[in-house]
Amino acid sequence: MADKKYKSLKEFYPFYLSEHQNFTSRILHFIGTGLVILALLAGLLFHDAIFLVAIPFLGYGFAWVGHFFFEKNKPATFQYPLYSLASDFILFWDLLNGKQPFKV
Repeated sequence: MADKKYKSLKEFYPFYLSEHQNFTSRILHFIGTGLVILALLAGLLFHDAIFLVAIPFLGYGFAWVGHFFFEKNKPATFQYPLYSLASDFILFWDLLNGKQPFKV
């Protein structure tokens, strides 16, 4: 399924979920995306670019640890950066509101 060319986020998201089945990986993604949101808000609130500079390290750092050490797969962001980024936020919201479980 990784070789398939996705033409929409709706088409891509089920693949994204299939690459995020590990409990620890989902927690790491949730923490990383939550910290990205907080860093963005802090950067805007405090007018300090250091928070904005930290965003890719927070987001990708937690996510990539989840992929490389727990999922044992390659992050989808390498092939589908925009769909993957959007899916990170969708998964964050779905985990937050209980639409997706942390433990699959």
